Amino acid sequence: MAEAYIIDAVRTPVGRKNGGLSQVHPADLGAFAIKELIKRTGVDPMAVEDVVFGCLDTVGPNAGDIARTCWLAAGLPDEVPGTTVDRQCGSSQQAIHFAAQGVMSGTQDLVVAGGVQNMSMIPIGTSWVIAKDMGHPNPFSGSEGWKARYGETPVNQFYGAEQIAKRWEITREDMEHFAFASHQRAIAAMDAGYFKREIAPSPAWRMTKAPAATPRSRRWPRSRRSCPRAV
Repeated sequence: MAEAYIIDAVRTPVGRKNGGLSQVHPADLGAFAIKELIKRTGVDPMAVEDVVFGCLDTVGPNAGDIARTCWLAAGLPDEVPGTTVDRQCGSSQQAIHFAAQGVMSGTQDLVVAGGVQNMSMIPIGTSWVIAKDMGHPNPFSGSEGWKARYGETPVNQFYGAEQIAKRWEITREDMEHFAFASHQRAIAAMDAGYFKREIAPSPAWRMTKAPAATPRSRRWPRSRRSCPRAV
């Protein structure tokens, strides 16, 4: 089986909700990361066999196969295909896995993989509720098979985490130790400068005028950001 390697990794700066990147089309955010990736690696764009991007709310500016849209918005060859992956919060990671699997299987040699989403334009969860006016309050309502299996059980990460902890007897203390060790590794990596090179800032974005501030009661947690990545 062939080996799969990450040649390079590029991302834009992280933007706050309604911040300097909030009005930049996600295709342009992704295109910037891809262009910088091609520039840094010096690869022939025509050698790229696929573009795989993750996105969990593929509506509005995220719709229409955002992976291929980013590639084309970057001015790169239209002969190169692209596909978009939705594994919810693991979408971009799954895109990288699919790219690696394509290389390891021997069916592909060079793949661009990553993810993009502008949550100021399209709030997280939009794809779940956008069809309410069409009579579909959520993705599961109306499915007899779903109802027979899960009833009215909530579908969210909070409930899922509780069930995982209960089934595998994971304590709060276990999770605190795991989180602390993870943060220690991340801080050490940052101190060593491992993440510095991957950020490719654009002077034009710093000139983008942010909209009026959203009242604090309507703001999202700071963890919900906009940040496309390509590897």
